[in-house]
Amino acid sequence: MARVSDIYGSMVFNEHTMQERLPSTTYKQLMKTINDGEPMDLEVANIVAHAMKEWAIEKGATHFTHWFQPLTGITSEKHDSFLDPCPDGRAIMSFSGKELIKGESDASSFPSGGLRATFEARGYTAWDPTSYAFIKDEVLCIPTAFCSYTGEALDKKTPLLRSMKAIEEQANRVLALFGEPHRHVVATVGAEQEFFLISEKDFERRLDLVLTGRTLFGYAPCKGQEMEDHYYGAIRPTVNEFMKELDDELWKLGVSARTKHNEVAPAQHELAPIFSVANRAIDENLLTMEKMRLLASHYGLVCLHHEKPFAGINGSGKHNNWSISADGKNLLDPGANPAENLRFLVFLASVIQAVDDYQELLRTTVASAGNDHRLGAHEAPPAIVSMFLGDELGGIMDALVANCEYEGCEHESMDLGVDVIPSFMKDTSDRNRTSPFAFTGNKFEFRMPGSSMNLADANTIINTAVAKSLKEFADALEGVDASEFEDAVRRHIRHVMHDHQHIVFNGDGYSEEWPIEAERRGLANHRTTADALPCMVDQKNIDLFEQFGVLSETEVRSRYEVELEKYNKVMNVECRVMKRLVRRDYLPAINKFAAEIARHMSDVRAVLPEADLSYQEARLKKALNGALVINGHLERLVELHTSACSVADQQERANMYAHEIVPVMAALREAVDKMEIVVAREYWPVPTYNDILFYC
Repeated sequence: MARVSDIYGSMVFNEHTMQERLPSTTYKQLMKTINDGEPMDLEVANIVAHAMKEWAIEKGATHFTHWFQPLTGITSEKHDSFLDPCPDGRAIMSFSGKELIKGESDASSFPSGGLRATFEARGYTAWDPTSYAFIKDEVLCIPTAFCSYTGEALDKKTPLLRSMKAIEEQANRVLALFGEPHRHVVATVGAEQEFFLISEKDFERRLDLVLTGRTLFGYAPCKGQEMEDHYYGAIRPTVNEFMKELDDELWKLGVSARTKHNEVAPAQHELAPIFSVANRAIDENLLTMEKMRLLASHYGLVCLHHEKPFAGINGSGKHNNWSISADGKNLLDPGANPAENLRFLVFLASVIQAVDDYQELLRTTVASAGNDHRLGAHEAPPAIVSMFLGDELGGIMDALVANCEYEGCEHESMDLGVDVIPSFMKDTSDRNRTSPFAFTGNKFEFRMPGSSMNLADANTIINTAVAKSLKEFADALEGVDASEFEDAVRRHIRHVMHDHQHIVFNGDGYSEEWPIEAERRGLANHRTTADALPCMVDQKNIDLFEQFGVLSETEVRSRYEVELEKYNKVMNVECRVMKRLVRRDYLPAINKFAAEIARHMSDVRAVLPEADLSYQEARLKKALNGALVINGHLERLVELHTSACSVADQQERANMYAHEIVPVMAALREAVDKMEIVVAREYWPVPTYNDILFYC
């Protein structure tokens, strides 16, 4: 068995490999491009391309691809071989700097929100040298941005890279005020990925899982997660073998997969990496999700990334651990005495201001049909964006707002009363898993994103909004006399925390009282995707993007259209699958069961006329009445769905799905699910939750 240190990054054209393979001058020029954003000339690109090709061929690669993230949220790739035929009938393997830097893709076949028409097909992919190339399935994958022929961003990566540039520029202005020279400032991300693993055989028999990623029907299992025995429990052998192969494959790709464990719900699991630079971390998370889906089949399993594949048990999220660092030093590290750490307090206040000012925009980044089932369901934060700071930072904030001295928070030693167990220091603050945006020691954990989501959107917003807060600080403090600087900084922090303290909530986000309190504070509560998405095109949000060159108004509006259309398409598919399943599977099964009871009763009466058949009669009535109720809800769903499909305006259609059709879908589901425990097992047409969640 190979050691982890031997295989780690072996399929990545990383900095170590570059240093080995490139001439010293070329390597230095490339690193200036990566670290300082300096332009790269074609001569350097040609040398890099040749070295990259030679390395890839040695690793068994035969093709290359520009690997990009269209507005679908997943990744796309088109494979071209290195093959270059010669006139004499032979062939050589070639790859130029031009091919490395730029590719071409059909821009009309991806979502564009109106930016591209069917006849306007040309689009370009452009190399992102800050995210390492890697080999996957004998293909050299080059992470790239994707834009239209007219230059608009058609992907998730381009705005993210622009936002990273914005936060770096503004953070350096702030650092300069504290006497620190220009630094390489980056946003960092660690993505905790939750997922379900179920049997392939069960998956194949559930059309709803196959076509929508979630069970549209299903009665609660006899045993769910109430025993709390799955969380952190021993990992089953088959799942463990899958996770071992997943680790190996990810480590080869330089993905720092570190933590894996069983999650709360049965058949649910989690994998978490060590944090990395934001754009690289998001590339790696998308790779991780792809590998999970592909490798699961090696073990007769299917990996589900839907936010709520099963009703009544916890859904799956993707916690986004965000921070900001300068030359590797975490700027959100409070230090031993955070109350006196002015630089930390400036960055903390800037994040608080950013989340408060752009809470609605942040909410749009986690808006999806799947996540609507998860948010606020006592397993994930509510749809209300708020922040948790903890006791110590909360106390510092209160003291600053009140303009009084912070008395401090004592560090306590934990002694468990067992001599052989050493004592250890207790943290000054607890953690709050009900908070959407929680400070967890030296980073913020954004807990609202769903398992299937591309985290580029959320991090683009966080980076850009924080850049704006930092800019306001720099604008206000630049030019202040050195003797007055510290007092001016404290006044600015106090002012920001006073104006934005209502976004901080350290209590129970799952409680019934919180939405009432949030409304009193003036916080937004967009419960559904249809309610949230219009916030994307609020003028305030468009202005933010344009101010920092992250997105143009046209690009913002196109993304709003793309997300609306995606929501409506998902809902349309779910409605169609529901109707088909009820008509062709569930109602026929119920009717067949009812007919069998009737035949049984008739046969018994023929032999024993005086037999008491009240039990059978009651069961027959339940089945027939249940079928009648189901058919009534089905007819209503057909009527509303037909009406929705005729609505031309995408926002109006989304509103209709969210507020009129979803309740009918829920009623239809409830009616079908009630029949699952009435109809005999052999008649029920699909595997139940008891079968799916507790496979051997």
